[in-house]
Amino acid sequence: MGNPNTGKTSLFNQLTGLKQKVGNYPGITVDKKIGMASLKGGLKAHIIDLPGTYSINPTSIDENIVLNTLIDKGCEDYPDVIVVVADIENLKRNLLLYSQIKDLQIPTVLAINMADQSEKKGIEIDVEGLKKELGGEVVLVSARHKRGMEELKAAIESYEELDTSVLAKISHRIDKEYFDQLDKDFPRWDRYKTWLCLTQMLDIPEMNQQESALMQSYRSDTDKLKRYQHKETIFRYQQISDILKKNYSVDKSKARDLRSRLDRILTHKVFGYVIFALILMLIFQSIFDWASVPMDFIDALFADLSQKVKEILPPGRLTDLLAEGVVPGIGGIVIFIPQIAILFLFVSILEETGYMSRVVFLMDKIMRHFGMSGKSVVPLISGTACAIPAVMATRNISGWKERLITILVVPFTTCSARLPVYAILIALIIPEERVLGVFSLQGLTLLALYLLGFSAAVLSGYFLHKVLKISSKTFFLMEMPDYKVPSIKNVFYTVVEKTKAFVFGAGKIILAISVVLWFLASTGPEAFDNAEAVFETEKVGTNSDNYEAELASYKLENSYIGVMGKAMEPAIKPLGYDWKIGIALISSFAAREVFVGTLATIYSVGDDDEDNSTIKQRMAAEINEDTGKPLFNFPVGMSLLVFYAFAMQCVSTLAVVKRETKTWKWPLLQLIGMGAFAYIASFLTYSALVTF
Repeated sequence: MGNPNTGKTSLFNQLTGLKQKVGNYPGITVDKKIGMASLKGGLKAHIIDLPGTYSINPTSIDENIVLNTLIDKGCEDYPDVIVVVADIENLKRNLLLYSQIKDLQIPTVLAINMADQSEKKGIEIDVEGLKKELGGEVVLVSARHKRGMEELKAAIESYEELDTSVLAKISHRIDKEYFDQLDKDFPRWDRYKTWLCLTQMLDIPEMNQQESALMQSYRSDTDKLKRYQHKETIFRYQQISDILKKNYSVDKSKARDLRSRLDRILTHKVFGYVIFALILMLIFQSIFDWASVPMDFIDALFADLSQKVKEILPPGRLTDLLAEGVVPGIGGIVIFIPQIAILFLFVSILEETGYMSRVVFLMDKIMRHFGMSGKSVVPLISGTACAIPAVMATRNISGWKERLITILVVPFTTCSARLPVYAILIALIIPEERVLGVFSLQGLTLLALYLLGFSAAVLSGYFLHKVLKISSKTFFLMEMPDYKVPSIKNVFYTVVEKTKAFVFGAGKIILAISVVLWFLASTGPEAFDNAEAVFETEKVGTNSDNYEAELASYKLENSYIGVMGKAMEPAIKPLGYDWKIGIALISSFAAREVFVGTLATIYSVGDDDEDNSTIKQRMAAEINEDTGKPLFNFPVGMSLLVFYAFAMQCVSTLAVVKRETKTWKWPLLQLIGMGAFAYIASFLTYSALVTF
């Protein structure tokens, strides 16, 4: 018997060789392996490989088989002796099963497998001390290298001499009077066997009608049974921990296996963070370097497509809708497929290799100081893809205070929806230069924005921890997976599925908003309908060369969207924004990435200038009406980047927060708080940069 993945079947194969057969348990289509082993003096052992189980409290058919085999003495497979196989690296977890079997008072041998790995993994074990503490036979074996087989066979041969005394004596720690009464009511069976039959709803075949009725009366108090089962597990682990403290130790500094060597470097208290920072720099540099060519191609392709639509289709509202609304709007999201795919590619590789778990472990040390559980790291990291599943991922945080804080700060983490906004603005205001001849200045800027978002999440978590008066306690526990070479198939499907979900999810919103925006920008009140007459009257002496462009601009200002934008312009002018950017800000509350598509649609309406046809070119050519200089200069660009780093620009996230917290109180506070913080931060950024 043993936990899954302890090498149980390998040990079975070593003991039995080719003397095996496979059958089914009676009435159940679950395989059971039976083999023969030759012992000393011509003795033969019939060996049965039971299904892997973590305990004898069953949660599956396989585990039910294990329990039934141990309880029913009339069963043909009832054992003379049990060999419990344990993994030397996970001894604490494996000994729970051993402890339960020992309390059934069946002769038991503990075979600690993979003993050949102990030195490499820095493990020291006192076998004689364990024998004394556990009250049973303990053998170190290595099924892979056939080590310890003779010692194990010798222990099996002498099974009648093994100590069968109870190990845990749980009744004294749980409720002595309750278990003493249990002994009086069921004197024919051992205490732990009775307890298992009671809690696992098993009926002992030889039980009479009076005993069955008495058993049912005990089972009626389900709350007490669950409470006592919980106490039993806690006590067993406490006892196991005490035993292992004296007889088992792991010194990672002495470990020499590849995993331990890598962990010593990648989870180092200094080098671990340096390596993580270098990996992030590589990712964000690649996002710009590798994606620039395909992005320029897509940008030009949609610009040409918009122009072709105007040339091929007859003039009219439908043609204008397609050329000025649908095509530019869709192009505003499709252009970022290369960058999104590269981001997901790297994240998927980090997860596949097992490195992401090390990142969680590293960040846990930091998160503890800021009022969040170590489990908060998982939602914060997954928030780099999307805040919605990240908020839902907080469900594994047991403490309500830590969970609430994590929910409230997750939207600060830079999600993939912000990437299109960051990418286009960085491309406009940050030059394509190298730092130290290696790192892209644009890539470093993007990395800085990711760090800014994460820092905002952490610091706001600290603030909420101090402000929220909620009593809560939680613990962080995770198992480190082994390192492995990423599966190309898994990585490919992850990138395709996540990119597709992003494009189609955002595409629906963008298409709908683009159509609405086009309508609002191409229609308007009386001033819009009489635009040509009014424009010619008010703009006497206008240079005929720019007549069409200036007329289009005048109509846009007097359209419905222009009226809305002009109304809100006083509020956003201190940030360096004009009314067109204001419209993009409002529309992007549906989804952050709509910002670029909105500007693409607004700048496309009525614009026939073929020289400024791509999105980036149109934004670069936009002029500030007050200064006559380019609108998207460094102060305005940085102000927008800071605004989007902090603002809650996603209605869907607010809806999920409401669902998870079951009230509108927290999402509204989140919206107002993040919005106010974003406004103040972007105002200070713009003011400082304009001044200097």
